[in-house]
Amino acid sequence: MDINKKNLIILHLTVLIWGFTGVLGKVISIDAVPLVWYRVLIATSTLFAWFLITKKNIKISKKQFIQFFLTGGIVAVHWIFFFHAIKVSTVSVTLVCLSSFTLFTAILEPLIKKQPIQMGDILIGLLIILGIYMIFKFESQYTLGIIFGLLAAVASSLFSTINSTLVQKSEPSIIGFYELIGGLFWITLYRLYYGSLVNSAFNLNTRDWFYIGILGTLCTSVAYVAGVSVMRTLSAFRVALVTNLEPVYGILLAFLFFKNKEQMTGGFYIGAVIILGAIFLYPIYKKRQNKQ
Repeated sequence: MDINKKNLIILHLTVLIWGFTGVLGKVISIDAVPLVWYRVLIATSTLFAWFLITKKNIKISKKQFIQFFLTGGIVAVHWIFFFHAIKVSTVSVTLVCLSSFTLFTAILEPLIKKQPIQMGDILIGLLIILGIYMIFKFESQYTLGIIFGLLAAVASSLFSTINSTLVQKSEPSIIGFYELIGGLFWITLYRLYYGSLVNSAFNLNTRDWFYIGILGTLCTSVAYVAGVSVMRTLSAFRVALVTNLEPVYGILLAFLFFKNKEQMTGGFYIGAVIILGAIFLYPIYKKRQNKQ
C-alpha cells in the first residue's frame, strides 16, 4: 500500500479515536476534574515509557519548559470544560460547540501573532455564530453544556495558537509530553487545595478504571503519537480536512452507543450542519488564500 494512503487511513482512525473520547466521558461516572487528572497521569506515564523504549532525547531549555508547562495548564482547562459539558448535556451538543474553535482561532491567532484579521475569517466566523445561535435556540435545556462546550473551544483555540508558535522550535511529541506534565501539576495542585485527591482512587469502580485506561492510553498517548507521525507525510490541508471529521465521528459514535439520548431537535442539526460546513470551508479558504 502507498505510504500516503496508509497514513491517511491511520489519520482517519486517529480522528475516530479522538471522537470516541466523548463517549468515554459520558460513561465514566466520576466528575470532569478527577477524570482529566487520571487521563493526564496515564497519558504522561505511557508517553514517558514510549520515550524510554525509543531512547528519544527529551531535553529542552528552561525557557521551553516554562512555556510548555504553562500551556499545559490551558490544555487541562480545555479538557475539564469539555468533559464537564458532556456531563451536563450530551456528547453531540458538546462536540458541535467544540467545533467552533475555528471561530475563536480566527480571532485569537491574529491578536497573538499581531496579524490583520482577514475578511474570509470574519465570514466563516459569522456562519459559526449563526450555527451556535440555532443550537442555543432549539436546545435551551442544555444551556450550561453549550456554555462549557464553547469555553472548551476557546481554550482549545488558545493552546492551539500557542502551540503553532512553539512547534517551530521543538518536536510536537516533546511539546505534548511537557504540556501533559504541566497539566498534571496544575490539576494536582487544584485537587490538593480542595482536598479531593486523597483516597479518590477508592471511589472508582472496575468499569471506570477500564474506561479511564482506554482514555489515557489509546485515546491520548497512542492517538497522539500516531497523529504526529502521519502528519510528517500528509499535507497540512488534508490533515485539517480529516481532523475536522472528529465531531462527525464523535456524534455518530454517540448515537450508536446512546441512541435516543443523543436524539436532538431539527434546529440543532441545522445549526450543526452550518457549523460543520463552516469548519470544512475554512481550510479550503485558507489554501486558496495562501496561493494568492
